[in-house]
Amino acid sequence: MREWTESDALRGHMEAVAACMQAYARQLDPGDVDRWIVTGLLHDFDYEKHPSTEEHPFVGVKHLEEIGVDEDIRRAILGHATYSGVERDSQMARALFAVDELAGFIVACAKVRPTGIDDMKAKSVRKKLKDKAFAAAVSREDIRVGLAEMDVDESEHIQRCIDAIKEAGERVPI
Repeated sequence: MREWTESDALRGHMEAVAACMQAYARQLDPGDVDRWIVTGLLHDFDYEKHPSTEEHPFVGVKHLEEIGVDEDIRRAILGHATYSGVERDSQMARALFAVDELAGFIVACAKVRPTGIDDMKAKSVRKKLKDKAFAAAVSREDIRVGLAEMDVDESEHIQRCIDAIKEAGERVPI
């Protein structure tokens, strides 16, 4: 991640996603938590150098294959790009998609709060999601689809991600 990504903001996003992936892995796949964290850390590692839909995440996934990263991680990373044509056919892939946009949105919410993420609740994030002008680049549709694919309660999902990002501490700059 650090070799390919110089942007502190993008690194912070990947750390936030990794924290959320860790939280889901603890529940869904406790024997493989590290692989889920790696998936979150690497999902956008090629974005800075290859931001187009023709290249991201394909260039990065090709590199990961060349260095021996397993297929489940690579498929999850491909699946997080809706345009890749790769089905999200594992819990890891569905979780990555479900937390990606939401993690960025939670960080954006925390940045405008006087207390940051410290006392943030799902209710305040849900309210901000309705404000289309706030963090307008975040796909509310991807968040909705991710929730449906995970088949989880919206408030529980949001709170799990808030708590995970909070637990990540300084790895996620707010």
